[in-house]
Order: sequence, then C-alpha cells, then structure tokens
Amino acid sequence: MGLPEPATKPVAAEPSVEPARGVPAARPANPWESAGATLREQQQTPAPDPAPASAAHPPAAPWVPQDERSGAAFARRFGRGLIWFVLILAAVTGVRAWFVPPKAEAPKVEIPKAAPAYPAAEAQSAAGRFARAYLTWDEARAEEREALLASVLSDGTDPAMGWDGQGRQDVTAVQPGAVTPTTRGQARVRVDVLVRPAAPPAVKGKPAPPAPPARWIGLDVPVVSTERGVVVTGRPGLVGIPVTGPKAPDLPTTKTDPELSAATKSTVETFFKAYAGGDGTDAVTAPGAVIPALAAGVEYRGLVSWSADAGSGSDRTGTALVSWSLGGATLETAYRVTLTRVTSTDAHRWQVAEVRGGSV
Repeated sequence: MGLPEPATKPVAAEPSVEPARGVPAARPANPWESAGATLREQQQTPAPDPAPASAAHPPAAPWVPQDERSGAAFARRFGRGLIWFVLILAAVTGVRAWFVPPKAEAPKVEIPKAAPAYPAAEAQSAAGRFARAYLTWDEARAEEREALLASVLSDGTDPAMGWDGQGRQDVTAVQPGAVTPTTRGQARVRVDVLVRPAAPPAVKGKPAPPAPPARWIGLDVPVVSTERGVVVTGRPGLVGIPVTGPKAPDLPTTKTDPELSAATKSTVETFFKAYAGGDGTDAVTAPGAVIPALAAGVEYRGLVSWSADAGSGSDRTGTALVSWSLGGATLETAYRVTLTRVTSTDAHRWQVAEVRGGSV
C-alpha cells in the first residue's frame, strides 16, 4: 500500500481492568491508521535543510597515518637524492655535448721499426784491406799474401783466393766506394785499386823491357756483417772503370772586378811567396788569421793569374792560379783567396784572411 510498516512494539501486559459496568469498552488502536496519519503529517510539514555532512562529520583522510621508522626515512631520502644526482649529471653532460662535441680518437698508427743501419764504414775498411792484399802478389812471398788475406776472410775460406802463385804486382792506392746491402747482413762493396805490375824479367842480350803502366782496377767485394765485425765471404769480381768521368753541368761564370784585381795582385803574390817559404805567413795575413805554410820541398814559381770577384764591402774573394815546383816538375794549382781591408789612422790596405784550395 506504500505505507510505512508500523513499528511493532511489544505491549507491556497491563493489569486487566474490568470496564465499568454500563460504560462501553474502548476500541483497540489500528496501527495502519496511525502510520497513515504520520505519513500525512510528514508530507504536509516541509523537511528542514539537512546539515552539511562536513559539519557533522569531517571527511576522512585518504591514507592512514602510520608511525615511520628512521631507517625508512633515510632510505627514501637517499633514493630521492640519487635520482636527482643522475638527472643533473645527465643534463650537464648532455648540454656540454651539444656545444663541445667529443673529440674523435686519432687512429693509432704503427710506426715501423727502422732496420739498423748497415755498418758501411766497417765494410769499406774490411773490403779495402782485402783488395790491397788480394791484388798484391809476389811468387817469392806467397805465404805473406795468404796471411794478409786470412785476417779479413771468413774462417775456413781458402786464402789463396784463386791465385796460381805466379807473377809480381804492387798496389799503389786503394779507394773503397759504395756499399750496397743485399740480404741477411750481406753487402757488396765497390773498391777501386791502383796497381803497378812489375817489369818483366830482362832477357840476356836484349834491352830491359819497360815496366807496364799503373792502372786502376775495380773490384766488387762480397762481405757480411757478424757480431764480431764485417768479414769477406768469398772471391770478388773484377769490374770495369770508366775511362772518363761524367760531364759536369754548366756552371755560372763569375764576373770580375778589374780595378780591384790590379790593386791587390801584389798582395796575393807576396802571400804565396811566404806560403811556400816555410817561414810562416803571419806578416802577410790579416789580424787574427791563421794560415800554416806549405811543407818543405815546394817552391814558388809565380802567380799565373789573379782575378777578384765583382762585389762590394770590406771582404772580397778572388781566384788565384799559382805555379809550383815539386819533385822536379812544375805544377799549376788553383786557390780561392779571401781578402779583407784593414784600415789604419792614415791609410788602408788589403790582406789575406783565408785560402782554400780549388776553384769552387
């Protein structure tokens, strides 16, 4: 029926009272009628505004407060600090990389180890000693040649080196040349040797034949470098020598100063006279210059020519061609002479400051 259920309340037992006689008994109360009357009263009476729930009951917190231990607080703070440190480090390195790009590592270049230089001077010395002994022979002194060769040959090598034990020849000069390394410590040394063969024996009743002329002979000498030095490993080979040297390039000619040449000719001539006299050249050289005199046996023959180079200044250079007497012959040699002007209180003069052999 839409009516609220009547509250059923237990009715306390009342002592029964006998109705008075002659008075009608009261009707018992109907619960449904009481409930309907209450509903009508509620509908007719406006309901008061409900009080806000916040005023009556404040909202409950979304979490439950709990007591916190000191270890948990430290762990939380440490974790937050570590996170902030990582973020800051990433930001700093990232921004730096934007403006300063990382340098690329240079590729490592392996430097090859240089092979030890071949002992060229020692090889030339051994080859030169060998060449002198190898091209010197005397049939009357064969043992001497073998002993000289054995000192530069590898142990066990035949010291005769292919000589048949005949004839006679002397070595006048030895000039070691280029050293060409090959493999395994071996090399080839070029040696030029000036030899003079002995005159052939005279025949009875005939004039003595002339001695053969001296001549240059070329040798290619095989050597090897060992821990104890360089030794010759075997027989050499005879090689040819050019009859003439290579042609020199065209050199520029030097202009001369005729006036200075004439003015200084007597100075240069006086110097070369003292140069060959053996008495020293201090009197004819510039202050501070030291020029030793030539050895005894060289005689001054004359100044063939003198020309001073064109130029200016107090130091000038020129070319002198001088004639000497030596060993019963006359020989002309060339010099480059440097003059310096020495000034005194009342005059000046040219004196020799330096002398170099040759025309260069």
